[in-house]
Amino acid sequence: MNPTIEKLAGLAEVTVAMRRVKALTEKARPRYHIETFGCQMNVHDSEKLAGMLEQMGYTGAKRAGEADLILMNTCCVREHAESRAFGHLGAFADNKRENPSLVVAVCGCMMQQKDVALRVKQRFPFVDIIFGTHNLHRFPLMLLRVLENRVRVFEVHGEAGGVVEGLPVRRRKGAKAFVTIMQGCTNFCTYCIVPHVRGPERSRDIDNILSEARGLAESGVKEITLLGQNVNAYGKDLMHGPGFAELLWGVAEIDGIERIRFMTCHPKDVSDALIEAMAGCEKVCRHIHLPVQSGSTAILRAMNRKYTKEDYLALAGRMKDAVPGLEITTDIIVGFPGETREDFDETLDLVRRAGFSAAFTFMYSPRKGTPAAKLADRVEKAVKKERLLELNALVAGMTARENEAYVGRTERVLVEGVRESDGERLCYGRTHASKTVCFTGGAAPGDIALVTVTHTRELSLHGKQAEV
Repeated sequence: MNPTIEKLAGLAEVTVAMRRVKALTEKARPRYHIETFGCQMNVHDSEKLAGMLEQMGYTGAKRAGEADLILMNTCCVREHAESRAFGHLGAFADNKRENPSLVVAVCGCMMQQKDVALRVKQRFPFVDIIFGTHNLHRFPLMLLRVLENRVRVFEVHGEAGGVVEGLPVRRRKGAKAFVTIMQGCTNFCTYCIVPHVRGPERSRDIDNILSEARGLAESGVKEITLLGQNVNAYGKDLMHGPGFAELLWGVAEIDGIERIRFMTCHPKDVSDALIEAMAGCEKVCRHIHLPVQSGSTAILRAMNRKYTKEDYLALAGRMKDAVPGLEITTDIIVGFPGETREDFDETLDLVRRAGFSAAFTFMYSPRKGTPAAKLADRVEKAVKKERLLELNALVAGMTARENEAYVGRTERVLVEGVRESDGERLCYGRTHASKTVCFTGGAAPGDIALVTVTHTRELSLHGKQAEV
């Protein structure tokens, strides 16, 4: 049992539950399968759930049909992710019919919406456990109740507690790892459900973050991605605590950690100290994901983003001046209620002027419980589709031209994996500035290889390993 959990009084009953589940399942040697939807925070939550399951004696299964426990970790940020989750969940009914003792659990942001959780409970009677984002650490208690009493467990907490420390984590082996530094958001953008399902901003203690990062470095991890709904608000809720820039410098001092990434940032909270850390610390990657959402100041105001188009462009320009080679990626929503053609043209203008290396683009979809869902001035779906296609074409052309500038350059690439393609050994990984690179060579996962870029293909760079 994880010794850190043993020391946490608030998790004493969880510890006992984990031991009891392990005793119940020891002879059966059960297997689990987790399906994750949504952001990196959800991926890392699934790693924690996997860590708890493995301490309870479960082992991983690649396919749902091979598992004794299926867990779906859901996302509700966009309608598409929610629809996909419902579709996948319905397919698990067949697994339950074939294996009546199968335990099916659903968690995550969708389940933190009580009306959605109730719908799942009523529509899918084969689901045994339903829980939200605020009580992930209580999963062993819920599983124990199902195994001992064969009852359905429905547990969605309305209030977010503090950040729970010491949970076991089952990460994929490799040179990269996620580290959560805070939970929640207090910005309340009018289109966004996240503050309602993740709760307010709560920062982890810096000593706990650094201790986790040191442990990862000792295990061979070379690149850490610091996670939060708004990482550059880190520390604002701590009494006299360090800010995000101080945390970056602290992680950079850890031997073995060679690259530090982070996501996601809100433009209004980017500080001079953060820019200085990105400019002055070699380990902090030359990439920032800085969601703009719209190029129209009027729409930004309706979204409650708290900056103007010119504010954003000035910030992007200042950051590029301070950090040579900085790559900026972004998120953009088209078709927000009230968006006119003139507003959309402002977005196209911002994209051209900001020089994004990539953009994740979406059509607006209303989220129940958000202020924007009540707005009447909706943009027709056909218009949203047309605008999305136009925006994507602009972004793709800019990305292609920017990638062409890398041809002939030699970049340091952290190798993430190796695969065979047409009888050729191909390595793949990312540059310091987060460009994806495929290349021929003898490098192994975890190596940092020098790669000469020879050509581009769609959104990636291609090349060959350089001789040292």
